[in-house]
Amino acid sequence: MRKIEIYDTTLRDGTQAENFNLSVEDKLRIAQRLDGLGIDYIEGGWPGSNPKDQQFFSEIKNCPLKHARIAAFGSTHMAKHQAHEDPNLKALVDSGAPVLTIFGKSWDVHVRDALRISLERNLELIRDSLAFLKQHCETLFYDAEHFFDGFKGDRAYAIETLKKAVEGGAECLVLCDTNGGTMPGEIMDIIAAVQGELGQDVPLGVHCHNDSEVAVANSILGVQAGAVQVQGTMNGFGERCGNANLCSIIPALTLKLGMECEAGKNLSALTATARFVFEIANLQPNKYQPYVGASAFAHKGGIHVSAVQRNPETYEHIKPELVGNIQRILVSDLAGKSNVIAKARQFGLDIESDDPVVMDIVSRLKELEAQGFQFEGAEASFELLMRTAMGARKKYFDLMGFRVIDQKSREDEPPQAEATVMVRVGGKVEHTAAVGNGPVNALDNAIRKALETFYPQLREMSLLDYKVRVLPVSPGTGAKVRVLIESSDGRDKWGTVGVSTDIIEASWQALVDGICYKLLKSEDSSC
Repeated sequence: MRKIEIYDTTLRDGTQAENFNLSVEDKLRIAQRLDGLGIDYIEGGWPGSNPKDQQFFSEIKNCPLKHARIAAFGSTHMAKHQAHEDPNLKALVDSGAPVLTIFGKSWDVHVRDALRISLERNLELIRDSLAFLKQHCETLFYDAEHFFDGFKGDRAYAIETLKKAVEGGAECLVLCDTNGGTMPGEIMDIIAAVQGELGQDVPLGVHCHNDSEVAVANSILGVQAGAVQVQGTMNGFGERCGNANLCSIIPALTLKLGMECEAGKNLSALTATARFVFEIANLQPNKYQPYVGASAFAHKGGIHVSAVQRNPETYEHIKPELVGNIQRILVSDLAGKSNVIAKARQFGLDIESDDPVVMDIVSRLKELEAQGFQFEGAEASFELLMRTAMGARKKYFDLMGFRVIDQKSREDEPPQAEATVMVRVGGKVEHTAAVGNGPVNALDNAIRKALETFYPQLREMSLLDYKVRVLPVSPGTGAKVRVLIESSDGRDKWGTVGVSTDIIEASWQALVDGICYKLLKSEDSSC
């Protein structure tokens, strides 16, 4: 079984992605999670480029890591310097990182047009930079930037750059598809040609970008062709269209191809790690992402659901638990009895396939979705709908009325929102008011204020996300809107939905469902 090394560059190459920003503390937390996953090398940044990366390398020394080794990244020395006097190379050494990785130019076009030096001088930069760094680190890698383009442009020169890297002491030559334009059919042939020139004993790696949507495929093919190291980022973050996605590469190598890597031993932590990176970056997870996305093992069509209930292999290429994910049964107007029964079991509801209430739920579901409701992101609302149909939903309170006032007194001042709510709990009426940042927030504050006297557990609950979508039923300001709300109590998250031509009414529906779901779960946990 071949052993493959996983080199993660989320903290450096990944941060070049648009809207993907990390503080030093963020990078330290992600590094520790990657270490827990079993990543072999974690590239922390470019210490010669900015103070934040220098601070990371200083502070990561105080974070005990179980397996991963920290790598610092940089470039070959500037042409006007000698290697030993170059400030960027000195910054790499001063970082104290046990692993150093530098890139150099493999493509003659870049040497002439970007560096504007001779081809011979570029070869000197590569050899001399590596030879200098070799004296000051435990492990030395060389990233051959734009190698595949360089190979296709001037094969002899591209190979010569690799030979100089070997002379300089690089322990692994990482072939980079920096522009992301190389096609899968080319990868294996070029790597085979490199091995033919350098010999099988020179370790190779691959570093692919996703501009042609083939970074994962190219990385896997590179490993199949003989590469022993594969570089990428969590969730495929990276400049332009991103880097090769390690969340797809790691399970593909281990589960599909039978190769060994340390992260493959901890695959059950993959989904949680991927979502942790999204969370730290304050970005919404990509639900459609293979292996780790929320929709990766989600089933919607009734025929599919019926099949996976009998045998998950019918529509699942792996067991979701292997990568820490779960199977999900979705509900929509495509749903049949199989979906409803599967969801009932998931919710812990006792319902048989021949129970007439099943078709009542299916009919009600189709009716509501025709009105604009959507339950795929609002499973809490769907559970409440099912419990209502089964006569198993408790009435926690009755609304006697609410009023929302949004008043703007001056043009240069923001509006002031106030909500008044009257509810009955048991035989007692509660009438209260609250202000908020906008009418929906005011309404949320007022209903919580009215109910917390009776249900103090609502103090644990907070609103995480609020989305409004105008539905294409009728045009203009008279159109229906759908409100999706995500709530949490610090332990669980749940989604609820409301639909109306009145945005406040739609918000009320979703808010009330969220509150009722929290109260329902509080009762279940206390049983």
